[in-house]
Amino acid sequence: MNYPYNPALWDEEHEMFRGMFRRFLEEEVEPNVDQWIQKNGPEPEFWLKAGEAGILGVGIPEEYGGPGGDFLHRMVIAEELGYNPVGASMGPALIGDGCSEILYRNGTEEQRKKWLPLMVKGEARAGLAITEPDSGSDVAAIRTTAVRDGDEWVVNGSKIYISNANEAKFFMVGCKTNPTAGAQGISVLIVEADREGFRLGRNLDKMGNHACNTAEIFFDNVRVPVSNMMGVEGKGMGILLGGVNMDRITWPLIGHAAATRAYHETVEFVKNRKSFGQPIFNFQNTQFKLAEIKTELAVGRSFLDDIIRDYREKGDLDMELCAMAKLWICEMEGRIIDQCVQFHGGAGYMDEYNVSRLYTGARLHRIFAGTSEIMRMIIGRTI
Repeated sequence: MNYPYNPALWDEEHEMFRGMFRRFLEEEVEPNVDQWIQKNGPEPEFWLKAGEAGILGVGIPEEYGGPGGDFLHRMVIAEELGYNPVGASMGPALIGDGCSEILYRNGTEEQRKKWLPLMVKGEARAGLAITEPDSGSDVAAIRTTAVRDGDEWVVNGSKIYISNANEAKFFMVGCKTNPTAGAQGISVLIVEADREGFRLGRNLDKMGNHACNTAEIFFDNVRVPVSNMMGVEGKGMGILLGGVNMDRITWPLIGHAAATRAYHETVEFVKNRKSFGQPIFNFQNTQFKLAEIKTELAVGRSFLDDIIRDYREKGDLDMELCAMAKLWICEMEGRIIDQCVQFHGGAGYMDEYNVSRLYTGARLHRIFAGTSEIMRMIIGRTI
């Protein structure tokens, strides 16, 4: 099965990239994902293969070792990753271009030259360290501090729910450099994982996405040079949220594709599974529910196509439209996959069925990159 999309929106280059990425998932990920679920993530050699295939840092220019693609390449990755059930097991790991994009947009030339070639080769993974035990969506409430001491910053605090923490060579850490200035006192520092005083905490068990690791990290008087500051001191909120629209359209694309895959799997299931002497598909309730799902998917796809078309014409993403897509499509995904699990009956609760993994993976999408409640706030402010 292949994800249905509008080919008129994509160039030949994107179509070639789609085919390559689809083959990469089939050949390098699908045969190994169950093993990685047990290990809480793939081995380092996998990331070298991903780098060689050109799927890491797709938007990074060639001068920094990247493929020199555009944001549409990332959208292709999102669609294919969402439709392939492996995305429900390792989506946050494989869509981790956000870190390289943040570094490219905001890093110094020295930071770019040091880290970007390693990131796109798969030799250095990165972690975005924002969330803390007492602050999630409210980024301004972070408590991790960085105090200037001569030519160094001294970092203290902790972060939680950090993706790729176990394998990250460095972290982009949101911290308070001026605790009395609120959002204007936040800066971003690069903190290498081998710095004295840095400690990796517990591996956190999750509902889904078991083939990528999530952990807590701690900073105890970690010293980093002033050259590790990203951008300007006190302007960290802009850095941390600067690519948020990209994330908020990426996850709806993943969510729509995942819901579409669940729908396709369910249609096949109900046509082949019998109950009371006939296929489940023959019951009117089944046909009516599937008709509603098919209609919702078509409406969602049309909305996403409009956003992609708008991006192609303007080269920018509209904040309100991205928030609407993140809210409605990810909520829609939850409804659809829940119904698909119901149609599978007991089988839908079994991890060996794709719909089960799609269900647990989908629950993250209403939280990640801004909760549904935050999306409602953003949209409400425009009314």
